[in-house]
Amino acid sequence: MPRTIWVNEQIDPSGLVYTCIACCNQDQAEACHDSFESNLTDDQKASGWVARMRIVESWDDVPVNALKLD
Repeated sequence: MPRTIWVNEQIDPSGLVYTCIACCNQDQAEACHDSFESNLTDDQKASGWVARMRIVESWDDVPVNALKLD
């Protein structure tokens, strides 16, 4: 049965995932996204850094280097 997993990523200008945290709790995921977004400096944002939150249905779809909170 599919489950909802929120994946939060900070992505550098070259498209590499710099930081990744995945969890099954939506409130925790939203707080993480807000933290990722607020921790990016204006210079980082201007150079192309982004904070992204996406939803997947399997732990197999979560990057292997992610911190996985269940």
